[in-house]
Amino acid sequence: MKVLTLFFVLFMFDAATAQSDTRISTIEFVQILDDNKEEALFYYQNNWKVLREMAVKKSYIDSFELLEVEFTEDQPYHIILMTTFANKDQFEKREEYFEELIKAKGPLRLLNEKKPGEFRKNLYLKERVMHLN
Repeated sequence: MKVLTLFFVLFMFDAATAQSDTRISTIEFVQILDDNKEEALFYYQNNWKVLREMAVKKSYIDSFELLEVEFTEDQPYHIILMTTFANKDQFEKREEYFEELIKAKGPLRLLNEKKPGEFRKNLYLKERVMHLN
């Protein structure tokens, strides 16, 4: 009986801990078009990443990840973008926050004359990804 009680207490503690994580993420899966890797990486490093660095400094987001992955037929994307918000309030204000940051950052930085639609395609966007402990 003591073992069962201890198991139950530990289970309830783990469940409470898992539910206490307030972080929410958005995850985007991006395909690079026509071998324009340089253009895509430049775009994300000089625009997307810069905005998120600004957002972290202002406590508008908790963290971010810019990831390069191997393209496969089953997973036809090259880049994964992850933005993590500390809580629901940050998540719900994300558009307001990023509008402010975009204005402060200034014009879009591109490697050459190619526009984003020519070198990248956003395949999937998953919002409200909840974190578990």
